[in-house]
Amino acid sequence: MVVSVEDVSSSLVREYLSRKGLKRTMACMDEEHPRTAASINNRSHLRQILNMEALYKNNKVQGSPLKTLLEIIVKHHVEGSGRDKTSSDGSGPPRSDDPAVTELAAKTGGGSDLRSGLDERCPSEPSNISLLPKAGRLPARQAALWAHGSDAPEGQSLVADLQDSEGSIRREPEIKTPRTENTHRTRTNQMRRGMMTGPIASRPTPQDSNRKRQSQRVEGPQLLTKEENTREGPPLTDPHPKRDIAQIDCTGGSRGWRSRVQRENSFGKVGPNCPEAETCPAASGLSEMVLDDVDDDDDLRDLSKVSFERTVAEPSCRGRPMDQHRAAELKTLLLGSSLNCFSVEWRNQGFTFSETHDLRYGIVQKKGGPCGVLASIQAFVLKNLLFEKVGGLQRLRPSSTCRRKCLVLATAEILWRAGEEKQATLAVNSGRNHFTPAGHYKSEGVFEKITCFTVDSIKDLQSLVEQHIEQFETGALGCVLLTISAVLSRSVEKVREDMDVPTTTLVGAHGYCTQELVNLFLCGRAVSNVFDDDMELDSGNANMTLLKGIKGHCDIGLLSLFEHYNICKVGSYLKTPRYPIWVVCSESHFSVLFGLQRELLTSMDTDLEFDLYYYDGLANQQEEIRLTVSVGKFATRCQDVDTDLIPPLEHCIRTRWKDAVISWNDTEPIL
Repeated sequence: MVVSVEDVSSSLVREYLSRKGLKRTMACMDEEHPRTAASINNRSHLRQILNMEALYKNNKVQGSPLKTLLEIIVKHHVEGSGRDKTSSDGSGPPRSDDPAVTELAAKTGGGSDLRSGLDERCPSEPSNISLLPKAGRLPARQAALWAHGSDAPEGQSLVADLQDSEGSIRREPEIKTPRTENTHRTRTNQMRRGMMTGPIASRPTPQDSNRKRQSQRVEGPQLLTKEENTREGPPLTDPHPKRDIAQIDCTGGSRGWRSRVQRENSFGKVGPNCPEAETCPAASGLSEMVLDDVDDDDDLRDLSKVSFERTVAEPSCRGRPMDQHRAAELKTLLLGSSLNCFSVEWRNQGFTFSETHDLRYGIVQKKGGPCGVLASIQAFVLKNLLFEKVGGLQRLRPSSTCRRKCLVLATAEILWRAGEEKQATLAVNSGRNHFTPAGHYKSEGVFEKITCFTVDSIKDLQSLVEQHIEQFETGALGCVLLTISAVLSRSVEKVREDMDVPTTTLVGAHGYCTQELVNLFLCGRAVSNVFDDDMELDSGNANMTLLKGIKGHCDIGLLSLFEHYNICKVGSYLKTPRYPIWVVCSESHFSVLFGLQRELLTSMDTDLEFDLYYYDGLANQQEEIRLTVSVGKFATRCQDVDTDLIPPLEHCIRTRWKDAVISWNDTEPIL
């Protein structure tokens, strides 16, 4: 399969973020630029695609190897441009015909082999030619004497001599790190691991803490003997402890035993290959293991822990970018045409809560239009706040954390019901365009940036909503995103099947919500009617018309002023919901009416007196509105009122409790 430049580039950036421990930045990248099937999650595979195996090997043998592939590439190009510049100045690396090189080859016995090696070396790779015999390595001082002869000064090394003559051929670093150079850092690491007690003479320098030691293989029997001595013996007091053995950690620390295949397997993921999941080498065959010095990189160790916790908490779902075909379908269903756009009232509406003391549970509506969506989500917020033990004793004065949690639960419940309690889709704003609009499509900067996440568990859905709740609560597109999420959870095809007329739109004239959209939020189906069950009408000539209604009781009910005028009939399923919360449709506007006692729904409708609370997010409400409803013998004691000035809300209440008398308790009636 041919990989694209974009996929390789994004994978290279993800590898950099993962190795650097930039977990928040990586999470933002996964949100704005989701992974796809073509994403490369294997570090070795990424190196092969980039053809940088030689660069990677050269980096590993450096005294301070770089951690990320991106840094290796950048360093290669920086050094390459530097070599080009020095070569043009005449001060570049020595050529094979250079007298100094010829003399050096004669001394070392390299002859034409060294000359040809210099000629054939790829100029794009850093020079890393070892002048020592291949079979075994000699200490630095012996190598220098061997290269220069016995007349060479005692303190002069080969590297120093080469640096005096052009200084471009570098000797391969030795396997052993000088003990005196790493004593302090070794003692510090031992103290941190509980392997050594006593005061520390001095703190390691930043250069020491950043230096990486070359990986090396250790034989199994020798390692076991030294490890046993380390564990069973007294605290180490050797002024020059062996760093190779003293820093072995079999308890899951970031420096420890890990398989080279496991270490190079993947990046940005946590699974059986993470340090926390590794086992002691004594149980898994020492000859196949590699001792890696990565303890100095504390942020990588922290990243592993945080990433593991994040993986456990987050649902395993992958975002799917919106494409123009799906966007056109959604716009046609919602707005009537792919050339139509959401109004400003819709695009600027989120689910922001009121800060008025007595109305902290209420969602504020900025302008008219999406009131059906706001009233529906408000009803489910109240359900969780009042009856799911989320709000505690201060149910109508919730804290910011409490009402945000209620909003998360309400959003997840609406989407889960729309997905028939099997799966649900959440649409979020990724912040970047996934397609370039063309043809019969008008761009508005909304659908182009949407990424869709589909889950098949209510717990995963709640976790997913919680991760993105700020986009809904404080974001400008909260109302639009929730509407799109509900439609995608139900699917465009099923929404059209729910309607009496498949060409009906969910957003009507002047940006108002249609009954189909409100029903989709309340009961999970975008049916066109509010009566119970389906109804068949005889259209004559043996033609039957099927009108689709509400099937079964809902958690949230609905009261409509249209029923008072005999325009429609609200069935008992919506009039008698499972919770005493109703969405009120009055004068083409949706608001919420609710009670605090569930017993209100199980008692008889005669001889009652109870309180209902009313909230309208659009009316700039500044105080709590509490209505006292009297039914039966309690209503007869109330004085008659002028029927010409009856508020529409009272007519709506009487469609549920006939002949009820309503008291506004000294608040101004809403006419």
